[in-house]
Amino acid sequence: MAQSVHRMPALTLNTDGHPHPRENTLVALTTVLGVIAFTTSFFHNLHLLSSWTGLAGIVTGLWGVFVSVTTAERFVLMITLGASAIGFYLGIARGGLWG
Repeated sequence: MAQSVHRMPALTLNTDGHPHPRENTLVALTTVLGVIAFTTSFFHNLHLLSSWTGLAGIVTGLWGVFVSVTTAERFVLMITLGASAIGFYLGIARGGLWG
C-alpha cells in the first residue's frame, strides 16, 4: 500500500502552510536590527548606533507582533524584540540618541 508523506521544511516561519511575505519581512528586519543593537551595545563609543537601531527594532518588532500570524513568527519576534530593547536601553544609558 503506497502512502504519500508530506513533509514541511524543518525551519520555517510559515507553519500554517501559507506564505506571509509582509510578516516574514518584519521578522527579518527586526532580527537584523536586534542583532546590531545588541552587539553594538557592548561598545561605549557606539551608543548612537545601538540606541537608534534598538529604537527601530522595537518599533518594527512591536508592529510585527501586532500583525503576526503564526507562533513561530511571534517566537522569533519576541526574542529579537528583547535584544533590540537591551541595545536601546544600554545605548540610552551610555549617551542617548543624540550624544
